[in-house]
Amino acid sequence: MTHVAERPATDGAGGRQLWNAENGNGRRRQATYADAGVSIHAGDQAVELLKAKVQRTHRPEVLGGLGGFSGLFKLDVTKYKKPVLASSTDGVGTKLVIAQAMDIHDTVGIDLVAMVVDDLVACGAEPLFLLDYIACGEVVPDRVAEIGAGIADGCRTAGCALLGGETAEHPGVMKSHEYDLSANGVGVVEEDEILSRERVQLGDVVIAMRSSGLHSNGYSLVRHVLMGQGRLRLSSVIEDLGVNHTLGEELLTPTKIYAQDCLTLIAECEVHALAHVTGGGIPGNLNRVLPDTMDAIVDRSTWRPQPIFDLVQSRGRIEAPEMESTFNMGVGMFAVVAPNDADRAMALLTARGVESWSVGEVVEGEGNVRMLGSHTRG
Repeated sequence: MTHVAERPATDGAGGRQLWNAENGNGRRRQATYADAGVSIHAGDQAVELLKAKVQRTHRPEVLGGLGGFSGLFKLDVTKYKKPVLASSTDGVGTKLVIAQAMDIHDTVGIDLVAMVVDDLVACGAEPLFLLDYIACGEVVPDRVAEIGAGIADGCRTAGCALLGGETAEHPGVMKSHEYDLSANGVGVVEEDEILSRERVQLGDVVIAMRSSGLHSNGYSLVRHVLMGQGRLRLSSVIEDLGVNHTLGEELLTPTKIYAQDCLTLIAECEVHALAHVTGGGIPGNLNRVLPDTMDAIVDRSTWRPQPIFDLVQSRGRIEAPEMESTFNMGVGMFAVVAPNDADRAMALLTARGVESWSVGEVVEGEGNVRMLGSHTRG
């Protein structure tokens, strides 16, 4: 990992003059990067704290160590007939505001990895490596190391290498406690094994995989409803959630990473498509894998969303269509599989600790998702 900072246009540390300062004898003194609020030393410290965690994500294909100008990955092309590289870029959005308010930073890296690698696996690609970018108002080594540790943990879960990244300090642009995250991931898939809507067939079974909660989408609405209108505190213990932790802890529940579970499904079953449920919710993502001549039936009565969705909907008086087009509603990934492999697919997921169930099937239509029935109530 390297550390490069952008020079700010204005000072963010007390309003002192930055580059026109004069010494006692009236001569202009030389400005330093530290005068501008940038500490190269702090960036180096953060990298040192992260080294061991990052190295544990490495795969045999990784060449060299940290500190180079680029990350090197020696893809063994002899393992593939016609390898196709897949890439994806994503971030964590305003879930980071919760992490910063709670001063808890070791889980948002997992969210970041999940958002990238599960987009990759949706086309059938095995995630190979990931590079992260952390922009912050001030590089606090321990905090950057916590964020990076979460990213490394996510990469290990996904089976991909954390190949490198960048930590950029933006004093005067971001407040000292603020940061933003993004990452780019690369995966590989055989050309004739790419999952797409062309593989989906009439009668295919739609299998849902349970999410771990809100995941990393819809947090602007969540904050507006719960902390804004509802004036709830992150430290509050909400009885409606049915769990003995604070609202803040609930909102920071890490996003479930499905990459290895999906790769196992692909290897063992006839999977025709995968749909990662992110922004746009169930109808806005499942329809991305449907042919123009087919619809997907999704029966709401087959599951109950977690209590956090009820809390957000009731406190905000949000209409059901708005909820379903914003949140995952308890489903983080869909697999569209051949009917004769549906039971086997769900058994495999259960064996891997992933709660799954059949929500419906693929029928004749026009490429739409038909949400039917009502969610079960406990």
